[in-house]
Amino acid sequence: MIVCHCTQISDHEIRAAIEWMRASDPHTIITPGKIYHALGKSADCGGCMPLFLDTMRGCDSLGVAPPILRAKSGYTKGNRNEGRRKGHRISQRGTTL
Repeated sequence: MIVCHCTQISDHEIRAAIEWMRASDPHTIITPGKIYHALGKSADCGGCMPLFLDTMRGCDSLGVAPPILRAKSGYTKGNRNEGRRKGHRISQRGTTL
């Protein structure tokens, strides 16, 4: 099935590129840009991106590299301020009239 009509990329080519990248480096982060680059093409209009991403997700070898899974994010369930300092919260600033 053709996924990207602008550059004529099929779902088989996407899967083959993912398999090739995963075989050459099992810890690489696979992105649509890397797949386009591996196929010697570049994105044009971006209209295919939802189908492109669905095709990527359907590939068994896509998997996220283990270091990414272990990365700590700044947001935790109990921390609702997204890591901002208290002085930058509008609701807690004093108002002067």
